[in-house]
Amino acid sequence: MLIEQIKENFRQAKEILEAFISNPQAWEKIENAGQLMVHALENKNKIISCGNGGSMCDAMHFAEELTGRFQNDRIPLPALAICDPSHITCVANEFGFDYIFSRMVEALGQPGDILLAISTSGNSLNVINAIESARKKEMKVIGLTGKSGGKMAAICDVEIHVPYNGYSDRAQEIHIKVIHSLVHYIELAMQEKISKAETLNNKKYAAKD
Repeated sequence: MLIEQIKENFRQAKEILEAFISNPQAWEKIENAGQLMVHALENKNKIISCGNGGSMCDAMHFAEELTGRFQNDRIPLPALAICDPSHITCVANEFGFDYIFSRMVEALGQPGDILLAISTSGNSLNVINAIESARKKEMKVIGLTGKSGGKMAAICDVEIHVPYNGYSDRAQEIHIKVIHSLVHYIELAMQEKISKAETLNNKKYAAKD
């Protein structure tokens, strides 16, 4: 009996993924988000990401795919997840948990930067506060949400929504696919620029040798 419940998880995941794939607006939003990110990176801006719990792990995963490596070797791209425990505990202690992300956005955000805000409910107050801080900094905001989209639906430049009202794991499973898709979009769109930068770096290092 237990394994049947586990199988149901996979069946649900398949149904939700198929529904997402069949929605033309989902692809349009992924493309719009990818274009905003590429534009920011081409203009020497950065992408800041945030989320709670599993969504923080997704925010970290997005950032490391850009600063580290996704599918192929390339130059690192500027991305930062708000996940420093000393920052989080300091701000939570001094100002409250609702401000752990917004304080970092206030400190590091610049006009033209991107905020990738992740919340499966769309109503996480600390994520909403980060969005409001990003707005004040003249940053663009891309949101990954679930359920109805919550309050985030109305305040993001692009909201990529997983319309599932159950537990957060189903939405998170789509979120990670979207994150990989955005990183892949960035790599494909910036390939020529990345290749030129790599050539210059290789020449620089060769000259030092």
